Amino acid sequence: MKMDNSSIERVEELRYLGTTLTNQNSIQEEIKSRLKVGNAYYYWVQNILSSSLLSKTLKINICRTIILPVVLYGCETWSLTFRDERRLRVFEKRVLRRVFGPKREEVTW
Repeated sequence: MKMDNSSIERVEELRYLGTTLTNQNSIQEEIKSRLKVGNAYYYWVQNILSSSLLSKTLKINICRTIILPVVLYGCETWSLTFRDERRLRVFEKRVLRRVFGPKREEVTW
């Protein structure tokens, strides 16, 4: 495409401000990469979250301030399908299970 004597390249996807934009407005790859980064941040703070010295409330606050913002960055613009919502909830529950152990407990972020 040419505009004002400049050529503009057409691409399938573009990384802009930490978000992957595709020409088909698909967010599956974006969610996948966000979950991968969120998982990396979980492992980064894993020793803190598995400490028995911290209260459950403090552990939840750490998850809310360190892991959750990384996963949900830019989510205001996402058009989620049921499958996408489910993937995000599965990640959330997996992190909470890792933090609190196998005991079933209902916790809201």
